[in-house]
Amino acid sequence: MIKYYDKENKFVEIFNPQTGFYLRSGILDENGKDTGVDPFMRNFPQLIDVGIMERCVCAHKCKVDCYQKAVCRTGENMSLENYKKILEQCKGKTFQYALGGAGDPDTHENFEEILKLSREYGIVPNFTTSGITMTEEKAKLCKEYCGAVAVSYHGEPYTQRAIGMLIDAGVKTNIHYVLGKNSIDHAIKTLKDGGFGEDINAVVFLLYKPIGLGKMGNILTVDNPKVNEFFNVIDNGNFHHKIGFDSCTCAGIVNYTKQINMDSIDYCEGGRYSMYIDAQMNAMPCSFGNQNPKYFVSLNDHTIEEAWNSSVFEEFRDSFRNSCKGCKNRSMCGGGCPICRDIVLCNRKEKDLV
Repeated sequence: MIKYYDKENKFVEIFNPQTGFYLRSGILDENGKDTGVDPFMRNFPQLIDVGIMERCVCAHKCKVDCYQKAVCRTGENMSLENYKKILEQCKGKTFQYALGGAGDPDTHENFEEILKLSREYGIVPNFTTSGITMTEEKAKLCKEYCGAVAVSYHGEPYTQRAIGMLIDAGVKTNIHYVLGKNSIDHAIKTLKDGGFGEDINAVVFLLYKPIGLGKMGNILTVDNPKVNEFFNVIDNGNFHHKIGFDSCTCAGIVNYTKQINMDSIDYCEGGRYSMYIDAQMNAMPCSFGNQNPKYFVSLNDHTIEEAWNSSVFEEFRDSFRNSCKGCKNRSMCGGGCPICRDIVLCNRKEKDLV
């Protein structure tokens, strides 16, 4: 069990690297008593989404709207040297890495070394893959070093093949399901039929964004009756696996569900508890800013701590501080996504996105 005390923001975290259990206290008063008020941010990212991939060997086989525009990229993957630099700065302060970028992390030329090094520095690596190139050997590595592995749901034979290999190897296996106009009907039907399988750990629904190859016409909006139907199924369903959501979906959970305990959700952690670092060593509050240099802070010129405390990250946080101030539920959704305003599933009159 790892304990971390954030003196600046006055709270305590506990993390179990074996089970993934995480607990964060509220802000502590001068006597060390939990006030029950959620801390707004951490003094250093607790989770870093490390985009080790710049090239995607599966782009020609994958038929999804890649938000990284992987099919257009020709640069170099993150070097092992740069990965070590990130690890050294995070030791004792960051709990987990989510490996990603413009391609499947399990295709990186130093995949095994990256997993081993992460553990040597006390950081638990996790990643998401299409599963196209998953092998039994890679699945064994995942079992040995990873906390969890997610397979992106593409509805293709390789999806189930990869899930099967990971489960057979004993890996905690999740499904990442991108929820857009083109997929919500299938999600509703599958959930009504009992879910996505008894052996997976969880299905995590990720809200579709018009970033990269993403299209505005495929985003979900509040006037779409399928949105209400989907959350109603979630509210009243009984599944063999856990259900999760990315924080981009918080406004939808707040506005459409009645059975979910609101203490169990947290709004966008970008710039508050997490950051993204791309293969070229640009730090940014969220990976969905990967094609907009205004969100970049170069780690070739700055440390992770300097990026975290930069004006770029502060401006991103200001959206959460100042949006929807008249709404009684703003503490649960923070005004929604600062990058993709059109995906915020809210039509309240108090909606005022900064």
